[in-house]
Amino acid sequence: MKGIVFTEFLEMVEQKFGLETTDNIITKSNLKSEGVYTSVGTYDFGEMVSLITNLSKETKIDTSTLIYNYGLYFFDTLKNGYPNIFKHYKTGFNLISGIEKHIHVHVRKIYPDAELPNFIIHEESVTKLVVEYQSERAMSSFAQGLMERTLEHYNEDVSIKKELLNPNGTKVLFTLVSNV
Repeated sequence: MKGIVFTEFLEMVEQKFGLETTDNIITKSNLKSEGVYTSVGTYDFGEMVSLITNLSKETKIDTSTLIYNYGLYFFDTLKNGYPNIFKHYKTGFNLISGIEKHIHVHVRKIYPDAELPNFIIHEESVTKLVVEYQSERAMSSFAQGLMERTLEHYNEDVSIKKELLNPNGTKVLFTLVSNV
């Protein structure tokens, strides 16, 4: 997993829960990296699982909610670091449907070793978008947070329905419907 995901996660933890909580989860996670990350480095996903699990124990917030909130938070990282992405698309639906065909293509050019989730478009219209999320990392809540903030960025009133396609959450169907 790319280091930016770790550095931003720890920044979010520090902002929302404080430096002491950040130090506690790093210490309790017994990380090979010792919790020292660079944004361009690549790190074992198991370290993220350990950090999130320990944050959940520390804060008494379930891991799915923490991952979802991290998706909401990470949107600003993307918006501030890559503003041209948002200028390129006219709507949130366009951006979300362009993740696999456009955005991930560019990410792979910059980070050839990046392990990205797949987004398969099953249905696309002006008022409805059906997207299948596939990832062995089962972080669909992160993707949901990003999608919600994307739609908010474009001032779109959209309902999102999330349906697990398998029990471990590695395949999830998102149905986005415009409320207008």
